[in-house]
Amino acid sequence: MNKEKKIIQDLTTGSVTKLLLAFAFPMLLSNLLQTVYSMVDMIVIGQFVGSTGLSAVSIGADILHFLTFVGMGFSNAGQVILSQNIGAGNKDRIKGTIGTMFTLVLGLSVIISVGCLFFIDPILKAMNTPAEAYTYARQYGITCMAGLFFIYGYNMVSAILRGMGDSKHPFIIIAVAAITNLILDLIFVAGFGMGPFGAALATVIGQGVSFIWAITFLFRNREAFGFDFKLKSFIPDKEVMPVYIKLALPMCLQSAAIHFSMLFVNSYINSYGVIASAVTGIGNKLGSITAVVTNALSTAGSSMVGQNLGAKKYERIPKIIAVSMIADLAFAAILSVLTVFFPEAIFGIFNSDPEVLEMAMTYIPVAVLLYLGFALRSPFFALINGSGNAKLNLCVGLLDGVVCRIGLAMLLGIVMEMGIHGFWYGNALAGYMPFVIGGVFYASGKWKKPRIVK
Repeated sequence: MNKEKKIIQDLTTGSVTKLLLAFAFPMLLSNLLQTVYSMVDMIVIGQFVGSTGLSAVSIGADILHFLTFVGMGFSNAGQVILSQNIGAGNKDRIKGTIGTMFTLVLGLSVIISVGCLFFIDPILKAMNTPAEAYTYARQYGITCMAGLFFIYGYNMVSAILRGMGDSKHPFIIIAVAAITNLILDLIFVAGFGMGPFGAALATVIGQGVSFIWAITFLFRNREAFGFDFKLKSFIPDKEVMPVYIKLALPMCLQSAAIHFSMLFVNSYINSYGVIASAVTGIGNKLGSITAVVTNALSTAGSSMVGQNLGAKKYERIPKIIAVSMIADLAFAAILSVLTVFFPEAIFGIFNSDPEVLEMAMTYIPVAVLLYLGFALRSPFFALINGSGNAKLNLCVGLLDGVVCRIGLAMLLGIVMEMGIHGFWYGNALAGYMPFVIGGVFYASGKWKKPRIVK
């Protein structure tokens, strides 16, 4: 029993502030490590290969992020179902949920990986990949596509652990991947001169090692999790399946809409050449630094919201939102000050090309808008995801991605003839839509009716 309590944590009692921050802290470290090993690719490639390699990795990473939308959608849906059922005391549903997650998520990873390998060239052409970066981008894309099984797998296992209130072990999973990736990046790229292919190979191997470690951990603690790893347990549960699909599909579509819109906007940006593509890639990485904190608090908040709604402790939800908002805005403010006053030092970490640094100076206001957008929307994503509101999740994705991001980018970049700056601002401003929609949802009080646990 004591071992089970250490792994499956109750998030419905105690101080909301202390619990949220304590639960979020390991995930913050996890996101930090994940961001670091993502940035390592950019830094190593930028310093050892140059702006052409930087452009290729940026484009390849955009494609990879888009392809993960199914894995993230199904993983996040499983996390919500687990957290709500734990909060409601329905621990008998844990086994069926975990088995269903394993079969669907990993099965989909294989299907998507094989399918996309056949379409790598049309995808790169649709992204307006610069000719001089095409070979590098193709190498990076193919390698990452071949490793989708591990990418989906370790995201799925992390979601299972977070849904049960465990944020410590997802941190260890990411740490294993980050350290492995860092070492192999230096060996493959800096040592052997393998370029973007080496960076992609290091990423896939790192995620593969972390996935194997995570599966081993789950197996050794199978009694505490209530999942026995027998072959029949991986057969999708007929009662869990409809609920899982109903929640996961809108989450997938929401993520797909946002990522597709980013690919669409970036395809126009790439047409401006290698320098523009490289600066955009650096800008996206700077935005991901903010996401280190905001995503940690959003993910922790989502699990807390789910468990508290399952336990019908509605009075704790506003406190979760408030604490998350304050912490997010404080970090965004610090990062904004650093970017405004020390831009050359920050952008120079990735690349010292004078042309890249010159264009990067015009990106500073866009970066500040990105930071603030991440901070404002994060708490409301926690509310929407934790409540299991699939329709609203899809609405956010369509408005944020298709309507606002593409619409604003085309309006500012083409109609108003702002060029690349218009596409940058359109992408940044679209990020505020979840804040608006989430704010209305919170004010309405409809979140008090969770959509998963009946």
